[in-house]
Amino acid sequence: MKGVVYRDTHEAQWRHLLQLQSRVRDYVSTIGLTVVVDEAEGYAFLRSRPDLEDDEGPSIPRLIPRRALSFHVSLLLALLRKKLTEFDAKGGDTKLVLTREQIIDMVRVFLPEGRNEARLVDQIDTHISKVVELGFLRRIKGQDGHFEVRRILKAFVDGQWLADFDQRLAEYAAQLRGDDAGQHDADDRDTDRDEGS
Repeated sequence: MKGVVYRDTHEAQWRHLLQLQSRVRDYVSTIGLTVVVDEAEGYAFLRSRPDLEDDEGPSIPRLIPRRALSFHVSLLLALLRKKLTEFDAKGGDTKLVLTREQIIDMVRVFLPEGRNEARLVDQIDTHISKVVELGFLRRIKGQDGHFEVRRILKAFVDGQWLADFDQRLAEYAAQLRGDDAGQHDADDRDTDRDEGS
């Protein structure tokens, strides 16, 4: 019940989930969760049921706690999602693989100039490790410094959010320059994600 089930890495669990999908939905519904299965992309996860929450917070205890993400991790997720959309538009292969250097170059554009280069790269490496820990990137075995962008990212950074991406990037760039300090508390989709989903 914790984490994401992928078709390509959890073959037996994936097969069982597809066979028992309606029973799993009924079961997790009784504890305030819903199962999200994307057969086309090949992943499934549990999410808190939105209909059980009101404006003053959840009406029942939350089984999947939210985790606040740092500004830089949120930015990296947004950039990876945009890259995934561009990759899908080209067609062809189903797995987007990026090198560490490509990821660093994507993020570097949005960081203030004049910083210590080695320190900057170390910080970006820390953000990459956090995104790996969250399950949106996967290190490719045998290919040091290569990462697969996991397709589950599409479920957390959705199309509506991506439609406003250019505006958000302009806001991010302004915040990084210090123009609007303290205003990077974005909506829940930007900074929070369900743990274990």
